[in-house]
Amino acid sequence: WNPMPHTPPLQDLISPDFVRTLALDPTQHPRGQPYLSAASGLVRVRQRLYVVADDELHLGVFEEHPTPRPTDDDLAPGTLVRLLEGVLPHDKGKRKKAKPDLETLAQLPPLPGCPAGALLALGSGSKPQRETGVLVGLDVQGVPTGRMAGVDLAPLYAPLRKRFDDLNIEGAFMLSGDLLLLHRGNKGDARSACIRFDWNLIAPWLAGLQPKPPSAKSVQLMALGDVGGVPLSWTDGTALQGGAWAFSAVAESTDDSYRDGACVGSAIGIVAPDGQLRHLRHLAGAPKVEGIAAQAVVTGLGDDWVFTLVTDPDDPKIPAQMLQTRMATEFA
Repeated sequence: WNPMPHTPPLQDLISPDFVRTLALDPTQHPRGQPYLSAASGLVRVRQRLYVVADDELHLGVFEEHPTPRPTDDDLAPGTLVRLLEGVLPHDKGKRKKAKPDLETLAQLPPLPGCPAGALLALGSGSKPQRETGVLVGLDVQGVPTGRMAGVDLAPLYAPLRKRFDDLNIEGAFMLSGDLLLLHRGNKGDARSACIRFDWNLIAPWLAGLQPKPPSAKSVQLMALGDVGGVPLSWTDGTALQGGAWAFSAVAESTDDSYRDGACVGSAIGIVAPDGQLRHLRHLAGAPKVEGIAAQAVVTGLGDDWVFTLVTDPDDPKIPAQMLQTRMATEFA
């Protein structure tokens, strides 16, 4: 465990900039919504931003505008790519019970059947119906090819469930030849965990060439402190450089992985290549940030990182937002 102070210093509070709402053409949305309302995972591929939403069966695709501060009129609505067949109920409670809970999106390197790489959407594993993954093949420009394959995550999650009774996978990304999964804790069990799989061993299983997934290479537990007695827990992660990685985290007042609760705090942070927590910056206004992507910006004083974030307001009547902030980081 790597405990952090319970109350962050005032200078550790940062205010992310609003970029856009995740607007859609309502004629594309199965329930006629003009936006995504539960953004849960984010991947940047060149100037294209891919978003999974935990109450949808589709992937949202948003083109980044070249203007630094575009107006609403400049921004084209996002498009949807279907990941799973079917239609989710309109009623929020029934939809919550039926949804595959796609909380995680990762960009993968080349693997069998996807020579230019792929996106991998993962169900959280918090319920039996939430153990489905989807591979989305990409071309060399990072555009979906139309090739998709379902992945039964039950055999991958079963050993993890023995260790975490309330399993909740909320982040995934590639780092130094490993696929990392992030388990999110809660008030009932505050342990968050980073679970590593050797990419060379898990890639054939994801591609359907091996019947069984490999065992986890390592499991690292980490505590991020709390906000008003509510533990901060990981919601997504993204690789940086040299083995370092960044994460988003929220303090959601709920005792388990199923029920929603009030978001009383949120943060972004950096884990150094040695696995130690080096930076933790709380976000003003406590937006419920559930997706993060990073871009390096080289300056004369070293590397800065621009972090793009997406939110899940836990209310289908409220559109998800895209936010952005910048941090200077040191890993030494």
